[in-house]
Amino acid sequence: MNADDIFDVVVIGGGPAGATAAQELARQGHAVMLLDREGRIKPCGGAIPPRLIRDFDIPDHMLVAKAQCARMIAPSSKHVDIPIENGFVGMVDRAEFDEWLRERARQAGAVRHSGQFTQLQRDADGTTRVSWLPKGSSTPQSVRARSVIGADGARSEVARQGGVPGAEKTRYVFAYHEIVRAPEAAERRADYDGARCDVYYQGRFSPDFYGWVFPHGGTLSVGTGSADKGFSLKGSVARMRKASGLDGLETLRREGAPIPMKPLPRWDNGRDLVLAGDAAGVVAPASGEGIYYAMLGGQLAAQSVHELLATGDPASLKLARKRFLREHGTVFKVLGIMQWFWYGSEKRRERFVKICEDRDVQQLTFESYMNKKLVRKKPMAHVRIFLKDVGHLLGMARV
Repeated sequence: MNADDIFDVVVIGGGPAGATAAQELARQGHAVMLLDREGRIKPCGGAIPPRLIRDFDIPDHMLVAKAQCARMIAPSSKHVDIPIENGFVGMVDRAEFDEWLRERARQAGAVRHSGQFTQLQRDADGTTRVSWLPKGSSTPQSVRARSVIGADGARSEVARQGGVPGAEKTRYVFAYHEIVRAPEAAERRADYDGARCDVYYQGRFSPDFYGWVFPHGGTLSVGTGSADKGFSLKGSVARMRKASGLDGLETLRREGAPIPMKPLPRWDNGRDLVLAGDAAGVVAPASGEGIYYAMLGGQLAAQSVHELLATGDPASLKLARKRFLREHGTVFKVLGIMQWFWYGSEKRRERFVKICEDRDVQQLTFESYMNKKLVRKKPMAHVRIFLKDVGHLLGMARV
């Protein structure tokens, strides 16, 4: 590759956000380079809703499991099983899923490179130069780019070097999970279900978030997250595996990473760079869901870059954040309030799980999750939920 080669866009980071952005722009005929740090896998439960499967054409063979129930487990160990009616939540293994997305981008026309991003610089004519260290090499390489998409995670070096205002103020939590081999049929406990996602709302597993056991077909993801730097995530996962009867199973992978807490106030540098995925802060509060929002963010970043390349107007880059928050900003605010309040103590977690027994809550929650839209068609159900929430907030409801 010649150092004077120039791409319409260089996408840095090959997770769901970056791979989606690269595919979108390549399909539109742009010269795209996708740079990924090969082998880096983010800790993730791997759940993807039906809307993601529809909107991004995910084939059935990429789903390693189909969850048809969610179990919410309170501090007292009481649990509520919530059936996923008229559908399922797809489960993916990020190691396979992310690589499939990157390969799909390549097939659309993107040029793939594996290596560690190192530097953004300006050439004499003002064009951005992207440098990286190829895997297994000590000799840096570089190319020129008319525009850049930073999809390199919560502590985005691209955002910092690219001059995105406020990027240094990113707030994040840490997540950790272990991929373990699923128990054979003869080993399985009576309460194990390979089509059920278990969510532990217990302070011993996370003081401010939750722990999870999610099925991946032949494997399981057992993980947790917390903003408390003194809290041992590895110790928490070990306790969770023991509590759920999974402590004797083979561990295949261990992965940890920072997870952003809220969308950044600015996603672009006002010139030629825009952020997507965790780099932009688009992980849903309370639920921790990130794959759908990452892929949507990658798609919106691609659209904004396409408009920049077509018009030359840097203001086009602001459209990614504007369009994202117009569709999902309210949901993020509501989920942020929920996490702040309901995860604040064991007593509140107990009440939160109790609320989940309500059929109105179950139905509206899953309809909103599955389709990524607030459900408005049942006003009386919303009224009933509001009254029940008030009862729990005031301590008038029985737990």
